[in-house]
Amino acid sequence: MIDVCLLGTGGMLPLPYRALTSLMVRYNGSHILIDCGEGTQNQIRMQGWSFHPIDVICITHFHADHISGLPGLLLTMGNAERTAPLTIIGPKGLTKVVNSLRIIAPELPFDIHFIEIEDDTFNIEMCGLTIRAFRVNHKVACYGYSLQLSRAGKFNAQRAKELEIPVEYWSVLQRGEEVVYEGKTYTSDMVMGAARKGLKITYCTDTRPTERIIDEAFRSDLFICEGMYGEEDKLAKAKENKHMMMREAAEIARDAEVAEAWMTHYSPATARPAEFADMVKAICPCMIMAKDRMEKVLNFEE
Repeated sequence: MIDVCLLGTGGMLPLPYRALTSLMVRYNGSHILIDCGEGTQNQIRMQGWSFHPIDVICITHFHADHISGLPGLLLTMGNAERTAPLTIIGPKGLTKVVNSLRIIAPELPFDIHFIEIEDDTFNIEMCGLTIRAFRVNHKVACYGYSLQLSRAGKFNAQRAKELEIPVEYWSVLQRGEEVVYEGKTYTSDMVMGAARKGLKITYCTDTRPTERIIDEAFRSDLFICEGMYGEEDKLAKAKENKHMMMREAAEIARDAEVAEAWMTHYSPATARPAEFADMVKAICPCMIMAKDRMEKVLNFEE
């Protein structure tokens, strides 16, 4: 089970009724935050979630609406007597940028481990999930992120009995480890079925449409994508600033065959994103015009 909350849905600047785009994911006691614009910690508090157990913060890029809330969040985490190290992942230059912001948050009771992404893609196993970053097309270096939870195949107890493997070794084989018993070596593939469908969340914002986004989001259980503008007369502006139209986001979600999609990162000039819902759903029926603090629990298919 993975719990997902889109803390805010706004782009460029926070509004009284719309916070800046940020995503929090909870899995097995771990918390992962993607982006941290101004006011993110307030959204976490309003959701009733905690910022104390955040293990990883993933930054898409270094524009203020995606990172300016970080100093305040770090201070709040420190004031909550956190001592466990924190990992922050982001584009090249991350260490310099975060340490510059920390001029107003110089003393923290925990260490920060920085991981700077330099290649077009990057994978790391953390918190029981695979975190994958992929380069998108914005005015500065910017990455989308996918969080994946794999699922092993079913354990074949009947086959284990036929092989005369003692019950106390079954859990070892289920973990993918080898067992040596009475001179014989047993491997997990002898008693485990094919891997089953896991869970996948893809988050992508501040970019023009690219084929890579379709590939990276392919068959995600939840795809969260920016739709900066809804009006077609804003297309030239979207291209100039390297943002995405709502129509384009819906087309990507459709082509990626995702199970569910949420639109986010609305322009401050878009007072009512719901006005574009019919247009978006005509392209991709599973696309939802997201609202602040929208939450979803993802479960494995039975």
